[in-house]
Amino acid sequence: MREVKLKPIGVIHTPYKNKEGIPIQGGLHEDSKGTVEVFKEYSEGLLSLEGFSHIMTLYVFHKSSGYNLKQKPFLDDMEHGVFSIRSPRRPNPIGVTIVRLDRVEDNILHVSGVDMVDETPLLDIKPHVPEFDTPERARIGWLQGKIKGKHLSDSRFSR
Repeated sequence: MREVKLKPIGVIHTPYKNKEGIPIQGGLHEDSKGTVEVFKEYSEGLLSLEGFSHIMTLYVFHKSSGYNLKQKPFLDDMEHGVFSIRSPRRPNPIGVTIVRLDRVEDNILHVSGVDMVDETPLLDIKPHVPEFDTPERARIGWLQGKIKGKHLSDSRFSR
């Protein structure tokens, strides 16, 4: 299989300079504000985005190195396969976060619910459409009954 190369279309700015202490799962931390800077050469692609309340941001875990196929996540004491958790330590360090789109100013998107480290490379933006993105009978596997409260990152995924 051939190698795939991706080029960032922008950068995500947040108040979090280090991996430790950032929110885990931005949707649980809507008070966590940031901006998404889309590079000027891609700004035409933002046309009509302001009508959406939420957007999906796809990005690179640029501070992550290496991976383990089994890891212990924040919400459990047992190991799980990397593809059943949201760890940044993955074979392809790609992250996705749905953030609230507060406003659009030229090529800058003001957002809430960020859980990324400052200067995170942005790969793509997609509008969040609940009817498309939230299946009616979705199951959440080992997470059932474990999502309580707000969590912050520790050094678990640092090297």
